[in-house]
Amino acid sequence: MSAEPDFWNDNEKAQGLQKEQSTLRRPLDGWKKANALLDDARALLELADEADDQESADEAGTMADDVKVQVEELEFARMLSGPNDSMGALLSVNPGAGGTESQDWAEMLLRMYTRWCERRGYKVSLLDLQPGDEAGIKSATFSAEGDFAFGYLKAEIGVHRLVRISPFDAQSRRHTSFASVYVYPDIEDDVVVEINDDDLKMDFYRAGGAGGQHVNKTESAVRITHLPTGIVVQCQNERSQHKNKAQALRVLKARIYEYEMKKKEEEMSDLQAKKKSIEWGSQIRSYVLAPYRQVNDHRTELKVGNVDAVLDGDLDQFMQTYLMTADDGSTQ
Repeated sequence: MSAEPDFWNDNEKAQGLQKEQSTLRRPLDGWKKANALLDDARALLELADEADDQESADEAGTMADDVKVQVEELEFARMLSGPNDSMGALLSVNPGAGGTESQDWAEMLLRMYTRWCERRGYKVSLLDLQPGDEAGIKSATFSAEGDFAFGYLKAEIGVHRLVRISPFDAQSRRHTSFASVYVYPDIEDDVVVEINDDDLKMDFYRAGGAGGQHVNKTESAVRITHLPTGIVVQCQNERSQHKNKAQALRVLKARIYEYEMKKKEEEMSDLQAKKKSIEWGSQIRSYVLAPYRQVNDHRTELKVGNVDAVLDGDLDQFMQTYLMTADDGSTQ
């Protein structure tokens, strides 16, 4: 494909095709790698049996364990098959009620997700940050550029709860704070409108109204129906059927563009509707620093005692457990 002479004439389209090809090829390459390693382990085990070599047998066992890990990763990759999962992500953090306490918690979450992205080699760009009145942040948004950033981070959509001894309380009392995390797929703004001729139904008819003898006697007017969407456009202002067709197609492209944009807005609205209020009873995960230390995901009941590691970006276990147990691997 990329070897074709005109492949790079449209650089943006070519890069998109190469990215899509890379995404489709990744699971196949993974299976090939796992199968090759398994074959090597089997061969080594046979040699170990023949030579009664325990060291080689142990090495074969280690290789088999590596195969198991790779297969588990490939199995998890199936959960990232939603229409936007392979895209980058836009992540926003917003504090709940509680002033400085919640604003500080929102900043802790921002750091946690930034560290997670850095661990995976994603490029992070801070797009917006509103500092808190005394500490923390009022809101923040960043982009994460990398394969499947949205597929992973969508597991974090929801309200996050923190319980700790407040560093802002002179009496060192325990406080509960809330903050919301929301993730959008990083979709390009421009929509490429491609119209397949097989999707069009064209009707030609005589133009009506004023226009003289020519308008009434020739079938210069054009009506085009876009079968997949049901959009109908027509044009009869030009004397030439060819010009009317060109104008109708121009209008049709604009109508399809608007249609696609509305679809995306509706998808975002559906995602937005799934957010809950930032308060008690709506959290997806609790981070408890006092009186004991534990992170508890309320959706999967996964509990982790190393809170410091989690707040430093060790989130894969939560994401993978949630995505593997969700009804499907698509967007929430």
